[in-house]
Amino acid sequence: MFAAERRQLILEMVRANGAVSLRELARVVQTSEVTVRRDVRALEAEGLLDRRHGGAVLPGGFTRESGFPQKSHLATAEKTAIADVAAGLVEEGEAVVVGAGTTTQELARRLARVPGLTVVTNSLLVAQALAHANRVEVVMTGGTLRGSNYALVGSGAEQSLQGLRVSRAFLSGSGLTAERGLSTSNMLSASVDRALVQAAAEVVVLADHTKLGTDTMFQTVPTDVMTRLVTDEPPPHDDRAATELQALADQGVQITVAGTVAAAGPLDAGMAGRRPRRDAAPLPVQRRGTPGLRSAPAAALLEPPPGDRRVADLRRR
Repeated sequence: MFAAERRQLILEMVRANGAVSLRELARVVQTSEVTVRRDVRALEAEGLLDRRHGGAVLPGGFTRESGFPQKSHLATAEKTAIADVAAGLVEEGEAVVVGAGTTTQELARRLARVPGLTVVTNSLLVAQALAHANRVEVVMTGGTLRGSNYALVGSGAEQSLQGLRVSRAFLSGSGLTAERGLSTSNMLSASVDRALVQAAAEVVVLADHTKLGTDTMFQTVPTDVMTRLVTDEPPPHDDRAATELQALADQGVQITVAGTVAAAGPLDAGMAGRRPRRDAAPLPVQRRGTPGLRSAPAAALLEPPPGDRRVADLRRR
């Protein structure tokens, strides 16, 4: 494929999806990420798109939200890895809330195997994934159906969450930065997500590396409210994504990276040359406004999640 043909295809993918990772672009145009990065740089110079951490977005600073059909085909392997690890955080008999999104839908498929679970959700796709699960109770919010992501939104959804209290909330979004936290492109979705956060004792954000450093219009989960981020391993060349993860960790967010042990390397420069601890127990992390917890030293803690997938835990210094 000639360079002009590659760049035209790249441009069409970004226009159709709003944001696409370099990894996905390289797969579609059947070339290396190095070549795709060069193409993206050339298209950015022409003002046709903007580069972001590990990907490309529509020009203008804030990305627009893609529809479900487009998002369901983006970063599928990464979403699967994230869902595998996130499911390991849920114990039998818990009550959790799960927000709308393609990553949370993957999580729901795995939660179907957790007995005695109660799942509160505003997502039709999450409810569908759990509809035939044995011994899993699904509680749906009210609200108005938003067809682009099959989610219930509006005052009805928010009111149905009043007075609710669960152990954890699992949320995804369109962008994630250390400065603003999790954000989304739709005002109604953002409002319901904030209500879901208020119902939970802990907030777990599920976001693949393509969302790191991306800022969208409406904040849903401020950084100081996030308990944990489950993400995938950024590409080796993506120093900015690693920097964003470190910034989140510095603000007290526990970072869990789904992937290989090598993921621990770029996240904690202080660990260079050290052997990772395989037997370390999770340490408490100092949270803003949460008395009685001590700060944990920064360390890459490797914990075996469900299956054989390994994760790296980064703790705040």
